[in-house]
Amino acid sequence: MKIGLTQMDIVWENKAKNMVTVKKLLEQAQASGVELIVFPEMTLTGFTMNTSFAGEEMLFSETLQFFKDCSRKYEMAIAFGFVEDFGEEYYNKLMIVSKGRILYDYDKIHPFSYGEEGRHYIGGHEVKTVDINEVAVSGFVCYDLRFPEIFQAVADQTDVILVIANWPKERIVHWETLLRARAIENQCYIVGVNRIGRGNGLEYVESSMAFDPLGERLTKAHSKSDLMVINVDPDMVHEVRRQYPFRDDRKPDLYETFYK
Repeated sequence: MKIGLTQMDIVWENKAKNMVTVKKLLEQAQASGVELIVFPEMTLTGFTMNTSFAGEEMLFSETLQFFKDCSRKYEMAIAFGFVEDFGEEYYNKLMIVSKGRILYDYDKIHPFSYGEEGRHYIGGHEVKTVDINEVAVSGFVCYDLRFPEIFQAVADQTDVILVIANWPKERIVHWETLLRARAIENQCYIVGVNRIGRGNGLEYVESSMAFDPLGERLTKAHSKSDLMVINVDPDMVHEVRRQYPFRDDRKPDLYETFYK
């Protein structure tokens, strides 16, 4: 499956302008034969705590309808970041739509307390997997990357794990290191998509990247391209796990006792 990794310069809290950028990237992706395109966290707003502006009820969401319509027009699955207003409780979400339908709806489990996200957003409680063109896909959001347990929990059911983010330049070494580590630990593809530009006083640099199940980088380092395309093969995931059955030695029942 061809996956497109975007590097999008999100205009701070400007949904209309960001929709224009999204469409341009979708046109590029369609020309490249992309089957799943991945956009960064809070795609149309940037990482905002302004929930009354960013949040939308699912049933009446212009943002959600926009991406559904785009998935039909450009004939590909689209992963994007979205803020849901659920009765004035707000969730930072990763969603995937295809053919005008919602395929995947994940609530960020770990709000970023250092940035006061936990004061504005509710943490999720589920990990999920969806099949896209015979590839099992899971996803997490930004700060979730620092918590390996949730990756381990979903790894046996997935071939590819997406991580969408607004991860600032000052901690970018952590971003790359953790993405590679998650690929090696879980013996699956890891696709990390980060924004670029400036937003709310923070700087973001070109750092979308992907790793294969052996931890080998699949994308060019520090690429200035606003769209990178990789191929993922679930057969490689199965072969790596067969050849190196490290996960069989895990002892989750024992680990659970350490937390009690």
